Amino acid sequence: MVIKIKTFLIVLFCFLFKTDLISQEKHYFQSDFLPKEFELRRTKIFDAIGTNSIALIQSAPTVPGFKVFRQTNTFYYLSGLEEGHAYLLMNGKNKTSTIYLPHREKGREKSQGKIFSAEDADLIKKLTGVDRVRAIEYLGNDLVRTGLIKGETPLLFTPLSPAEMGNDSRDEILNGHARAAADPWDSNSTREARLKISLNKRFPEFEVRDLSPLLDSMRLIKSPQEIRIISKATEIAGLGIMEAMRSTAPGIYEYQLDAAAKYVFYQHGAQGDGYPSIIGGGENAYMGHYFRKTDELKNGDLVLMDYAPDYHYYTSDVTRIWPVNGKFNKEQIALYNYIVEYRNALFRHLKPGVTSNQVLDNASTDMKKYLVGKTFEKEKHRKAVYEGLEFRGHFQHPVGMAVHDVGQLRNVPLKEGMVFTIDPMIWIPDEKLYIRIEDIVVITNSGAINLSSFVPTTIPEIEKIIKEKGLTEFRPAQDF
Repeated sequence: MVIKIKTFLIVLFCFLFKTDLISQEKHYFQSDFLPKEFELRRTKIFDAIGTNSIALIQSAPTVPGFKVFRQTNTFYYLSGLEEGHAYLLMNGKNKTSTIYLPHREKGREKSQGKIFSAEDADLIKKLTGVDRVRAIEYLGNDLVRTGLIKGETPLLFTPLSPAEMGNDSRDEILNGHARAAADPWDSNSTREARLKISLNKRFPEFEVRDLSPLLDSMRLIKSPQEIRIISKATEIAGLGIMEAMRSTAPGIYEYQLDAAAKYVFYQHGAQGDGYPSIIGGGENAYMGHYFRKTDELKNGDLVLMDYAPDYHYYTSDVTRIWPVNGKFNKEQIALYNYIVEYRNALFRHLKPGVTSNQVLDNASTDMKKYLVGKTFEKEKHRKAVYEGLEFRGHFQHPVGMAVHDVGQLRNVPLKEGMVFTIDPMIWIPDEKLYIRIEDIVVITNSGAINLSSFVPTTIPEIEKIIKEKGLTEFRPAQDF
């Protein structure tokens, strides 16, 4: 009996040990882009910086505690590699790319699974298309060998703009650093600033220049595969907003609509928020970036929802507004129909070669014709509508790896592959009333496509979907 028990334990141990080994052999790597796409992006950088330049790109750091790691948008954009404390060195003199990584941590892999390390050089080269993979301790030596000893010292390009890592955008990150700079007790600075200081201290021979403007211009034009991913992110965003519509009723809290959308996001493979959801009932909607989501939705109010997922390192930006009780009243109908018609007018004039100002001017002309004979319940509503014709913010911002994506969009000729938002809106300050819808545009070779056109927009469509049963009704919140 003792022998049988020992034999069983040995077999069990071997089985578990073998299973553990098998589980450790799987590396996780993105499946959206082929190595050729990363190679093409790096080639554009080589072509732009010239033959006597190098580029150094820093990855995100590893994360403390139980947080989930997310790579910076820039490092992912150029390699697809999702590991911390990595560096990408691109040498313009010989057109080679090298990734530097820490060594393998067996103890960490035992609890987390395979982690790409310097020991995985052959696999990383195959997946990313880089020429070499080296341990991180060789980075300093390789920087010296780019020309500090022999030959002409190259220019060193590195991104100086703060890295985006999840549900943030550069404009918001910069605003946060500006606030920190005003606090004499806060010594916060960006990792990009610290890297530049380290480079200047250790290798003062290098003239450090900013790579961010070049990367921004590259990211502004999306590839067909990027557009496919953004389209999927838009589809998930729309499904989440539609589920929130179904779940809306007087007495529901703003955060419960957030919960309904989040369920849809995670069910479809999102890794989180593209940005914190904006869900404002009544006067809360008047604040453009209202994130608190603590208030109860009230009968007779409108609720605005602006939300999209972080899906495979890309996001979207979709907004809808609807009545809490499921029926638009007479005042709301006149204002809301104006916004929808303005959206349609803007789309009519989108095509390659035109500028944002031309689109806005042409749409404003169309809307002046639309308003002939139209009446509004209050004079201040009519005034707000006509003031909206002069507003330039209806044509908003690029969308891609960040919700407020990088790159110059306004008043430059539109090009095929640009993705951005059309965002018609009006304010009525006396009533703290704000009405807006937002859709995602992709410019094609002959016109434009509304990626979010499937999300209910007309009054009959919205009132119909609100009548359907939503998630919050199937599993209502419990009273404690």
